[in-house]
Amino acid sequence: MTVTMYSTPWCGYCHRLRSQMDRAGIAYKVVDIEQQPEAAAIVEKVNNGNQTVPTLVYADGSAQTNPSLKQVQKKIAALS
Repeated sequence: MTVTMYSTPWCGYCHRLRSQMDRAGIAYKVVDIEQQPEAAAIVEKVNNGNQTVPTLVYADGSAQTNPSLKQVQKKIAALS
């Protein structure tokens, strides 16, 4: 299962979700949208033009914006 988290270094919500996912044993890749303009474009596309983080994109191409850990776990379970 591939999960990509689009984030920024200063985002408190991103840090919180990352630590929750770490404790839950959920593997993910982090992409800093401030360092990768093409990543910012992906985030804008799924968030109606906004650079809202954390945005998670799953292997099936679906996305969640600022999800709770339970929402992430439910999505991963549905894709498994």
